[in-house]
Amino acid sequence: MIRFEDVAKTYPGVERPVVDGFDLTVAEGTTCILIGPSGCGKSTTLRMVNRLVAPSAGRVRVAGEDVAGLDPIRLRRRIGYVLQGIGLFPHYSVAQNVATVPRLLGWPARRIAERVDAMLDLVGLDPALFRDRRPDALSGGQRQRVGVARALAADPPVLLMDEPFGAVDPLVRGRLQGEIRAILRRLGKTVLMVTHDIDEALRMGDRVALMRAGRLVQADTPEGLLARPADAFAAEFVGGDRLLRRLALIPARTACRAGLPADAPPLPADASLKDALSALMTSGAAAVSVEGAEGVLTLEGVRAAVRESAGFTSRA
Repeated sequence: MIRFEDVAKTYPGVERPVVDGFDLTVAEGTTCILIGPSGCGKSTTLRMVNRLVAPSAGRVRVAGEDVAGLDPIRLRRRIGYVLQGIGLFPHYSVAQNVATVPRLLGWPARRIAERVDAMLDLVGLDPALFRDRRPDALSGGQRQRVGVARALAADPPVLLMDEPFGAVDPLVRGRLQGEIRAILRRLGKTVLMVTHDIDEALRMGDRVALMRAGRLVQADTPEGLLARPADAFAAEFVGGDRLLRRLALIPARTACRAGLPADAPPLPADASLKDALSALMTSGAAAVSVEGAEGVLTLEGVRAAVRESAGFTSRA
């Protein structure tokens, strides 16, 4: 769906390219995360998709079309964009913010109103309670939900997200990430997202593209990036605690085995092996149970699941 072909971006007076020889394909219906150190070119790369930045060389294609040959206004109206810092219009109500692109596209008022309510429902905000509020009356998490609803309102096939959770309270960030990821997967959107947070990248992405000094270092699944970093920089970037990060990617329910000790603390259905390990350590219980899974999970079960994780332990 999105294809970067030997893309470069240079600026007068800047010694090195901001983006240099960048090649990447984001498959339709998947989420790809751009990550890397500050100044590595990830936000510049993202903004070349909707022509907020023009490449100095190479091509960016969306659905097979070179974006350089498309009208930028029409292009942007068919690509959802969740801005860094959320970027809601402060003088608009929630409903007016969500309706921004459908209104520009000339949708009838009734269709817009129905779409606004549907999008607010989708992101977990009751339309009756939230449609007439202003952004300054919302929490950070609520504003982020409105930002996602606005980006999805015209049903674009492609969604760009630039540091979308940076303004959200850390206490609610993880839950919001999970909810938004589930929504995007259910809708089948093609997503390109920028973050500086490796845990967020691993949690949100089907693939993670690690950049350094404008170049692509490695594009891989979260599991592949942790198990097989391409070089010393990639290994250092994902951190020495790669094993714990790997545990956070494995569903605990997949490691449950027969048995049902009476003292097994319950975990939610989406719990990871990292969650299970934490519960085992803090509770002192011999095993934990997982909602919807048969059997229980013990400490030895966690160890066995890690050993069975193909290609990881030999490189950890």
